[in-house]
Amino acid sequence: QVNLVESGGGLVQAGGSLRLSCAASGNIVSINAMGWYRQAPGKQRELVAALTSGGSTNYGDSVKGRFTISRDNAKNTVYLQMNSLKPEDTAVYYCYGDGMYTPTHRRYDYWGQGTQVTVSS
Repeated sequence: QVNLVESGGGLVQAGGSLRLSCAASGNIVSINAMGWYRQAPGKQRELVAALTSGGSTNYGDSVKGRFTISRDNAKNTVYLQMNSLKPEDTAVYYCYGDGMYTPTHRRYDYWGQGTQVTVSS
């Protein structure tokens, strides 16, 4: 069974840092892309950062220069380092895995359960 398990959310003061992790479990041999979206109350889900297996990155405009996405392909894990956090970064952060393949070439596209990030002013 394939799953995505997130960790690292919590409460932090403005200007602080947090690191989120998302690990794909199950018999996965490759993943095309992994990344993070977030959703604040009353707002639409928005892209935070994405990273392909080839190393291409894409960031939401509001986090450029503050957040960094990285990936450990051997561990099927993606990380989001969040620095200089602002109250407007408060949201539930969702990890996703796009194009997760098993040895039998079965494909999974999954979302994590979400982790809360709260930034106090």
